Amino acid sequence: MVSMLNMEKKWVFPLVIISLICTILVVTCFNMGLVSSVHKINSIFSIFPAHISMNQRKPGYAESKIDTGPLPPPSGPALPRFAYLVSGSKGDLEKLWRTLHALYHPRNQYVVHLDLEAPAVERVTLASRIANHTIFSKVGNVYMITKANMVTYRGPTMVANTLHASAIHLNRSKNWDWFINLSASDYPLVTQDDLIDAFSDLNRNLNFIEHTSQLGWKADKRAMPLIIDPGLYMSTKSDIFWTSQRRALPTAFKLFTGSAWTVLSHSFVEFCVWGWDNLPRTLLMYYTNFLSSPEGYFQTVVCNVPEFAKTVVNHDLHYISWDTPPKQHPHILTLNDMDKMIRSNAAFARKFSQDDPVLDKIDKDLLGREKGSFTPGAWCSGEPKCLKVGDMNKIKPGPGAERVRQLIAKLSTKAILGRDQCK
Repeated sequence: MVSMLNMEKKWVFPLVIISLICTILVVTCFNMGLVSSVHKINSIFSIFPAHISMNQRKPGYAESKIDTGPLPPPSGPALPRFAYLVSGSKGDLEKLWRTLHALYHPRNQYVVHLDLEAPAVERVTLASRIANHTIFSKVGNVYMITKANMVTYRGPTMVANTLHASAIHLNRSKNWDWFINLSASDYPLVTQDDLIDAFSDLNRNLNFIEHTSQLGWKADKRAMPLIIDPGLYMSTKSDIFWTSQRRALPTAFKLFTGSAWTVLSHSFVEFCVWGWDNLPRTLLMYYTNFLSSPEGYFQTVVCNVPEFAKTVVNHDLHYISWDTPPKQHPHILTLNDMDKMIRSNAAFARKFSQDDPVLDKIDKDLLGREKGSFTPGAWCSGEPKCLKVGDMNKIKPGPGAERVRQLIAKLSTKAILGRDQCK
């Protein structure tokens, strides 16, 4: 018995020494970074089912209802969405189809329109293409106005058509931030991922409307004459005609003029369409007899309402080459204008002829778009590219985003300082 006790005592001392050495080694490992975090140890235990954890709390315990983890960071503003109108006339089917593909993104909404001057076969073909298109039919964000409107560029019917399209957007979806009206002769200079990124940090109430109250020669040649647009009551297109009467400039509101192409905020579109204030309706009737009313209606509405006047940025985000003084239509853009278009930092350009080589150059150098396909973005999935819709909430902006940001930053600075805004 005594010998057995002596033997146990002999083992006690070595056992204690070994325990101390192991403890020192573990502590040293923590200090040297060999075991970097307690969380790594916890992660080992996390592979086991929760019900075998010795520290598991029963459901009724107060501790189980307290979230002891850190609060998640606040989420930033959601990526913006655009509502487009792309309109055309006789012979514009292929131009419109190409522009639509260059502009397409599944996050956005699109209304397309071929006016009554376009042959019925062109309108039927466009409707059939949209209905049978794999992506368009699946996403459901491309809508064609099948009951076509008569549109005369120099008369009020173009304003009516724009308001019609914006009303369709308001009726179909409230989930968009800006309304953009384009023609089949327009073309983007940046991808939709670029545009979404450039607009992501902007105040959603901003309106991009080129405008001025300095009417100059337009006061005598456009504001004071009275015209009649047959497009208001005829089913075939004909030019406007003049009356012998003239009228004085208005005193109830101030006239503004500018570009027919705009980027309008959701809130301003609602104001124009719903008309809870009578001014949009009054001005719509006034501009019924106004030459080139698309170049004045939205400018005059926005600048005569203090709530919206402070939201105006004096630019239409287009590159357009005009004569001096400007004529009725701008220059047709070609390859010779490519560098000037890029340097303008504009998001869109006009006016282009159908399938002009400059469009292929824009596709290749600025959009990365292959003929007949969509402009690629982070949403594209499948083979060939963009055959399927992937994650619509992912974007992959390129150099175009920075160009548009530079333009908007320059313009917004002027607006914030109150310069060049509704004056």
